[in-house]
Amino acid sequence: MAGILAVSTLAVSCGSAWALGLPSLGDGQSLTTPQERKLGDRIIKELYRDPDYLDDAVLTEYVSQIMASLMKASEERGELSDELKERYAWQILLGRDKQVNAFALPGGYFGVYLGLISIVSTRDELASVLAHELSHVTQRHIARMMDQQGKMTPLMIGSMILGALAASRSSDAAAALMVGGQAAVVQNQLNFTRDMEREADRIGFGLMKPAGYAQQGFVGMFDKLQQANRLNDNGSWPYLRSHPLTTQRISDMHARIGKDDGAEPPATLDHVMMVARARVLTRPGVEVLRQYINETKDVGFADKSLNRRVSAFYAATLSAVQLQDYAQARDALGKLRPLVQGNAAAQRQAQLLAAEVEMAAGKPEDALRELNADGQKVTADVGRPELLARTQVLLQLKRGAEMTGTLQTWVATHPKDSGAWLALSRVWNQQNQPLRAIRAEAEAQMGHYDYAAALDRFKAGQDLARKGGGDFYDASIIDTRLREVESLLKEQAADRSLN
Repeated sequence: MAGILAVSTLAVSCGSAWALGLPSLGDGQSLTTPQERKLGDRIIKELYRDPDYLDDAVLTEYVSQIMASLMKASEERGELSDELKERYAWQILLGRDKQVNAFALPGGYFGVYLGLISIVSTRDELASVLAHELSHVTQRHIARMMDQQGKMTPLMIGSMILGALAASRSSDAAAALMVGGQAAVVQNQLNFTRDMEREADRIGFGLMKPAGYAQQGFVGMFDKLQQANRLNDNGSWPYLRSHPLTTQRISDMHARIGKDDGAEPPATLDHVMMVARARVLTRPGVEVLRQYINETKDVGFADKSLNRRVSAFYAATLSAVQLQDYAQARDALGKLRPLVQGNAAAQRQAQLLAAEVEMAAGKPEDALRELNADGQKVTADVGRPELLARTQVLLQLKRGAEMTGTLQTWVATHPKDSGAWLALSRVWNQQNQPLRAIRAEAEAQMGHYDYAAALDRFKAGQDLARKGGGDFYDASIIDTRLREVESLLKEQAADRSLN
């Protein structure tokens, strides 16, 4: 499925689209924004369950910040309506797979794979991919696709998406889902999704400069894709299959870049650090991790560019952590830090990496010193990576209570942050507050749209409250949330029956 229903590298655990509880929609009707969001919620639930889903606070923040700036530009240019901004999720999910891919799903969900982050040379190239995917969503290409097909139901769309999600792991699995008329629908879509691709290129390109990114990033990314295409894609670039790179798309993009626009600006230090992080976290294997470490010891390494040395030392540090060689990790980190002095963004990433090293080495006191090195007050404004890292460290030191207020403030403004809810649950457990801990566990399940699991935890909390555990206020919250989850599950059951 070209364009919006891009082939993902995430494996899907459910065998039928019926399990999604897709929203009911009569034949021939347009897909409304609430229905599109509901469809996306049901699909994304399966992605959260996938073993390749990765909640890496550092990389997620990096990608999300780029997307946020693009969304702001889209809003200012009139591409992102108030309705879409309010109704859609606007969430980034990372997949650990090393394949080069990204995708957009109904309701404002975006998938980005570490393989894609691993190959982009600059922040601008990554922004170009995100701008393209964002434009698929703001232009409502899924709804438009359904309008053109006429009789496509959410069940059909869900089945097709599931088939695409399974395709990279098992072509047989995809074929089993996309059979008969559905396969024909997919083929027919190719005729108009080419137009959608060009539209996403055009609108996405227009977002770059107002969002603070070089438009040359689009051309740089296109050149990468074109080169991969010429080399006969071996399967590691599924983005090429889901977003066919036609001669017209290439020509259009080069025509948009003026002769005076100059070359693409060089990569920033924090970007090359994120690229290095992505490469290591794809789990490339022991030998590759050792190669990352050994690169920093090669003859002539000192003569390489600053960006190259920073990237290599970051990769070596994180690789050594993966190999549990903490002496080596500290050595590489010690050589990295002088190189990023004076660069605030890169220094922050080195600081977070240092805390990661010490936590992995079983030295929470040292990790806390790293996190507190700049004397910054622990608040919910400090950033999600610091928030979760500090919580982890303080829990290890039996001081989790210090993070209670900060975490509560964070989840109040980020109610779908499952990772933060789980951290808060651990904090409550450490304070012998089981009812509050159970509620936080339930909210974590809600954040991943697993309403059945959330229902189980809320009921456990209700049972505990009836036995005298916790206070009236906490029990009231659990009762209210339990009723809300029961209503959502009834709604899903009704959708299944109508489909």
